[in-house]
Amino acid sequence: MSSRLLRPVRADRRTTAPRSAAPLGTRLPLVAVAVVAAGLTAACGPSSQPVGSAAPAKAGQSSEAALPSASESATASPEASASASASPSASASASPSRAATASATPSRTPSKPARTSAAPEPARVPGPGYDSSADAQKQIEAALRAAKADGRAVLLDFGANWCGNCKAADKVFAQPQTTAILGASYRLVKVDIGGNSSANSALLRKYSPSGGTYTMPVLVVVSPSGTVRTDTHVTGNPSLTADGINAFLRKWAS
Repeated sequence: MSSRLLRPVRADRRTTAPRSAAPLGTRLPLVAVAVVAAGLTAACGPSSQPVGSAAPAKAGQSSEAALPSASESATASPEASASASASPSASASASPSRAATASATPSRTPSKPARTSAAPEPARVPGPGYDSSADAQKQIEAALRAAKADGRAVLLDFGANWCGNCKAADKVFAQPQTTAILGASYRLVKVDIGGNSSANSALLRKYSPSGGTYTMPVLVVVSPSGTVRTDTHVTGNPSLTADGINAFLRKWAS
């Protein structure tokens, strides 16, 4: 009896709709209202997105939309390459100016002292006595040529081997200090006038034209140009000592 009674009940449960289910016509408006409410909330409600963060991509929107298109990247590339190519030229143009500034700036390192030309070697100083066989004219001409080249003066010593004063002067000329002054500042030419050489006597009258009686030695200082600076036949001889002759040589050296 119980099994027969349960079967109709199960059949009734299968075919009978639940009482709480609403009709289809009633459910559709509710769904529409819910969708509209959700849209209004999304449009007008406060955003839960933190300030400064990017908005999430909308559904159905491709992530590639945020990337530049191929045409935009192609357009931007020439500009970027132009700016990149302009950079070397700018740096290259700036380099000469920097180099010019660096070259114009004086160097702080101490400059080396300029090399001075070596002092000329001392001129040869003839030994004591007078050579009667020498060609005095040629010796004087050679001394004047050398004087023009090195700026020294020419000292003409007219004397004789038998002259006591001439021997005294020769002793002073042989002293180291006097020899150094002669070698540095003069070209010394000794002319023998104690013999019968008319040529040497003519040279004496040429460089000491005052005439009269000559007191030997006659010392004549001639400039490189050939001009007579002093003639001891006119002025008188200095003291024939080291102090006297050295003072005379220093005075007329320049």
